[in-house]
Amino acid sequence: MKKYDVYGLGNALVDMEFEVEDSFLDFMRVDKGIMTLVDEEEQHRLMSHLDAFEGNRASGGSAANTLIAVAAMGGSSYYTCKVADDDLGHFYLNDLKAAGVDSNMNGTHADGITGKCLVMITPDAERTMHSFLGISSTLSINELQREHIADSQYCYMEGYLVTSPTAREANIEARKVAEANGVKTAFTFSDPGIVEFFGDQLTETMGDGIDLLFCNEKEALKYTGKDNIGDAIEVIKTFSKNFAITLGAEGAAVYDGNTLYEIAPHKVQAVDTNGAGDNFAGAFLYGITHGMNFQQAGDLANKTAAQVVTSFGPRLKPEEYRKLVLG
Repeated sequence: MKKYDVYGLGNALVDMEFEVEDSFLDFMRVDKGIMTLVDEEEQHRLMSHLDAFEGNRASGGSAANTLIAVAAMGGSSYYTCKVADDDLGHFYLNDLKAAGVDSNMNGTHADGITGKCLVMITPDAERTMHSFLGISSTLSINELQREHIADSQYCYMEGYLVTSPTAREANIEARKVAEANGVKTAFTFSDPGIVEFFGDQLTETMGDGIDLLFCNEKEALKYTGKDNIGDAIEVIKTFSKNFAITLGAEGAAVYDGNTLYEIAPHKVQAVDTNGAGDNFAGAFLYGITHGMNFQQAGDLANKTAAQVVTSFGPRLKPEEYRKLVLG
């Protein structure tokens, strides 16, 4: 029996979330609905204008949110990341530990600046992100814990890592270690902007193919170059044995290698879409590593993502995750 259900690696970013109007994004010339990488100076410029808004803080990063969801539902997860010896770095690791996620950091820190993500939520619940990676951009193969990858059911790789040469190398090496040890590989495209500007790097990361892909409809269409989801699915089948595609208000489509399941949506009033896809992946991974078939796991994932968007912040409270599992 494997020690971990899911081993993952990703950018360790402290999410700082603010409610803003669309006019604020226009004024600051911020592209809405995507993640934009910025340097520290640009982030400070934006922060100076956000001081007027009330914000929330949480340990984040796409893969971190996913692995925390796995752990909160009763699974086991391990996270490879990199934070600095600063206030946000200490906050991040304490938050990760409290969530029950094991980590390569083990209370240790490195010299540098912990990454931050400014998450701006507009009244339509759309999330727009400005990320300064800080020390996370230096994540490398040196941080990988190969023995823990081998002792996991799935190795989960974050698409955001393709923006850093050393982090992309870590993703690729993690995939190779997983393949060599019979561990299934899972990959998320992360963001439409990543697909648009780093498509070749995503392809390089996946190598000859992966076991499980997570993406949303927009990412699927951008990556495959198709104009409808049906055609996009046929292309995705050529490089991913299984997949889960979120379709927003239309639910999701999941494929187990034989059957394509349509997962019904759960109608809610969305106030914040930040973390929805991450939690979908976490709940889905929990489901398929705990005896659920793809249809059952897809339904749990859709319910979880729907619950996440009804409140501010990238995650639910631990008891809310457990309630979802119990039905």
